[in-house]
Amino acid sequence: MAAPTPTHTPLAPSGPGEPEGNEYEDLLGLWSDLENALSLLLLHPRHAEDFAVKIRQCDRWLQDLVAHDTDAALYLMFQLAATSTVGYSASHALVCGALCHIMAMELKLPSIERDSLVRAAFTMNIGMTALQDELAHQRERPDPMQQRIIDEHPRRGMELLEELQVRDELWLEVVGQHHAAAADEESRLTPLRLLGAEGRLCRILATIDRYAAMISPRKSRIGRSATDSVRAIVSQEVDQRDEVGLALVRRVGLCPPGTFVRLDNGDIAVVLRHGSKPMLPLVASLLDRHGGQLPQPRPHQTGLGKPRIQSALSRAAVPLELNHRTMVRLGLYAARRSHGLQA
Repeated sequence: MAAPTPTHTPLAPSGPGEPEGNEYEDLLGLWSDLENALSLLLLHPRHAEDFAVKIRQCDRWLQDLVAHDTDAALYLMFQLAATSTVGYSASHALVCGALCHIMAMELKLPSIERDSLVRAAFTMNIGMTALQDELAHQRERPDPMQQRIIDEHPRRGMELLEELQVRDELWLEVVGQHHAAAADEESRLTPLRLLGAEGRLCRILATIDRYAAMISPRKSRIGRSATDSVRAIVSQEVDQRDEVGLALVRRVGLCPPGTFVRLDNGDIAVVLRHGSKPMLPLVASLLDRHGGQLPQPRPHQTGLGKPRIQSALSRAAVPLELNHRTMVRLGLYAARRSHGLQA
């Protein structure tokens, strides 16, 4: 079975005066298609003709989707992470790749480092793709054989990528060292500018890997809220020295688009977009204080006053299926309307 060549229709970013219409209709489908294409590549890498070329195509596809609308990308990515049907490994790889791309822009990485980082994020667990999917459905701790594969997967992944004709040495080294970086506490607090390219990228990827793993549900546990995940990574004692953790909070936020919150009026809401003020996003109430579903989602700009966010919620705490196309378009409409009122 040959993995299909990833294809997509480029999306042009919409201007502030354009209608929020047709370009958003296919956005969810494009994210799902990208996730499916990446899943096939990771599950059957030896069956893919020009594996490295196809990973680069997935990367360009990702860049186009994020450039189209970063908030919509975050919304759909966090929602897919909680409900993915393609398997944990591919879903995790896509979340990590997208967050690494966003973080590379925030940290102003050179393009060559950004490319190696995102492609390493896509493929860091290629040495244990099937096992990672299996473990996501397993309540017991890994047995000795599974643990050996886990311990060896960075090296195995690097060797497999070399076999698949990956020639980017930085990409290969980051895959081979991404777990070593996670265990190196001293490196985590060293200024990024003082690290070499490999150390810098390993540190970014290790932080993103931990964050994405925390928010994603598995059989053995429900996913944490995004806020709890960030707080677990950015400890109070070291937060001013942890550049990567701080950049994650600054760019993605404690309550990023696509996550759920409880408001101080008792409503349960979904975060649609970042707001005009940091940490005060645009949300839409879905359930009232009694747990009843509202007839229509009710948007609120938390930066303009009441209601405010009281706490973050995990996906498992919200017994509701969303129409993502509607929510993305509602977020865009409300953001433009708010921008017009403020102007």
